[in-house]
Amino acid sequence: MNLLEKKFLKLGAENAPGQEVRQNTNEIRIRGEKISGTPVDFSHGDVDAFEPIPGSLDVFIEGVHLGGKQAYTEYRGSKIIREDVARKLENFTGTTIDAEQNLIITPGTQGALFLAMGSTIVRGDKVAIVVPDYFANHKLVEYFDGEVVPIQMDYFKTTAGAGLDLTQLEDAFKAGVKLFLFSNPNNPTGVIYSSVEIKGIAKLAQQYGVTVIADELYSRQIFDGRTYTHLCAQNFLDPENVITIMGPSKTESLSGYRLGVAFGSAKIIDRMEKLQAIVSLRAGGYSQAVMKSWFAEPEGWMTKRIAQHQAIRNDLIAKLKDADGFKVRATEAGSYLFPRIQGLDVSILEFTKILRLQADVIVTPGTEFGPQFTDSFRINFSQDHKAAVAAIDRVIKVVELYRK
Repeated sequence: MNLLEKKFLKLGAENAPGQEVRQNTNEIRIRGEKISGTPVDFSHGDVDAFEPIPGSLDVFIEGVHLGGKQAYTEYRGSKIIREDVARKLENFTGTTIDAEQNLIITPGTQGALFLAMGSTIVRGDKVAIVVPDYFANHKLVEYFDGEVVPIQMDYFKTTAGAGLDLTQLEDAFKAGVKLFLFSNPNNPTGVIYSSVEIKGIAKLAQQYGVTVIADELYSRQIFDGRTYTHLCAQNFLDPENVITIMGPSKTESLSGYRLGVAFGSAKIIDRMEKLQAIVSLRAGGYSQAVMKSWFAEPEGWMTKRIAQHQAIRNDLIAKLKDADGFKVRATEAGSYLFPRIQGLDVSILEFTKILRLQADVIVTPGTEFGPQFTDSFRINFSQDHKAAVAAIDRVIKVVELYRK
């Protein structure tokens, strides 16, 4: 196997969210009968159960009617739309954003992540990533020939934050880490970093001159009245060393439009635009128009959406805590749970395949978020409420069949 083949082998998609059809299930042996029920795909949110922002299709159509003016925007996005988004994000994050220099619209937040990492990593760079965190992070570091430096997050150890090991983070910075990447709220656990942790990250990044990419995709969907602290709002941190990624694809159910935003360092945004120019040219021109509906939802719409997700979370947590063999921490934001299963006598990869075949339930194996998470799986509970609860009941039944 040559170097190029090895590089792409590490990007393997067969176990990533939404790719379950790629899994080889020929060797899977089922114990007992099929456990029937409404199929539920917990690998991503259900935009049929939670529809997009009202009026989003209308503004998309308005963009289509603008024709070439909207189809062929600047590579970093339509200036008018960037100005609108910058103003909204300023109000939300409490920071200053120059729409001309500090913001780019991308093909989804995944596109923003690729561009940001491609604009900050060169071969051999040490890149610190939190473990567990978004499944693509370590894959992208390796794709850009960087060196992954894992930073542990003991999310079961504390309820006052994410459980980030700031001492380990500082040691990594001392050892030459150039870039630190993390999601807040964390994907896959749904926990929020405390103000102390965010200020600690900012202080260390400033002290050691480390660039930070903060993925804040779920920062609008916060439960239980918790406080959320934006890294970019820490005014003692050099803004030229920070990129924040956000977008309307998850909480607002606009994933089909493939929209994301990155804002922060002018020099990095400039590099991102140059990279976007040769990767995708721009975010879809007509889709960019949909950004007008972001942060402009009808009164009470966001409050209701958060309450609906919190109710689903509560029911799923209660089910898992009542069942034998599960350990779970309550989601504080977003729509992910990352339960740990105790005593399975099959691998987590086998278990996820068994769930799909035997119970019509799709989950993402924990190993996508770090090689040590061999007893965990992730679910996105942005689903029909009744179907999600019934699916968790089936998960519990399957676990009972495959416990040692």
